[in-house]
Amino acid sequence: MLTDQELLRYSRQILLQHVDIDGQLRLKQSRALIVGLGGLGAPVALYLAAAGVGELHLADFDTVDLTNLQRQIIHDTDSVGQAKVDSAMGRLRAINPEVTLVAHRAALDADSLAAAVNAVDLVLDCSDNFSTREAVNAACVAAGKPLVSGAAIRLEGQLSVFDPRRADSPCYHCLYGHGSDTELTCSEAGVVGPLVGVVGSLQALEALKLLAGFGEPLVGRLLLIDALTTRFRELRVKRDPGCSVCGTQHG
Repeated sequence: MLTDQELLRYSRQILLQHVDIDGQLRLKQSRALIVGLGGLGAPVALYLAAAGVGELHLADFDTVDLTNLQRQIIHDTDSVGQAKVDSAMGRLRAINPEVTLVAHRAALDADSLAAAVNAVDLVLDCSDNFSTREAVNAACVAAGKPLVSGAAIRLEGQLSVFDPRRADSPCYHCLYGHGSDTELTCSEAGVVGPLVGVVGSLQALEALKLLAGFGEPLVGRLLLIDALTTRFRELRVKRDPGCSVCGTQHG
């Protein structure tokens, strides 16, 4: 049950007929893994903790750098040099001490990633490189766990939800294949801070919808954001029956 303190803390959310007390209870009983505590992971972690997701698993092997602070709003100047997981945990505890935090400070290999995904109800990919996204996607497909995937670079962002529990849902590999060896990172190409905030906030929203059970998740759709012109575009994405990760012959 929800305590009187929780009823008060989440009252504005509970007022929504799509959430109500039942939805808030589902959030309290949910566990989510956030892979990456940078520009995307920062708003994701902050909003999920504030919303009352019961258990947040935080995965990042990096430390806070001064160049991060332009966009990674969960960290501050005093946390430069500190492990991102520890910096984030301090901030999240201050926002909502009711949430249980589980730390993954080392890089996740195949076995530890599989275990981390199996331990939660939903995964949010907030990483900044293709190899991690591919590995996280494969682990989610294998475990049958929904994946909320976001990306942002320069002045462009994108977002989608992949849910292997649904027969019509594509996976990340259906959409991007094997990617590109020339893929750039934010440290090479740059990124504007509020853009990762927008994408990360939308990731958090999609996660809340999936965990609380309301609305229409962004499954089978890719949302493209052009920050230069403030335009949003949506593309339909179909499952690839021949996908080497989720295809019918591999499922």
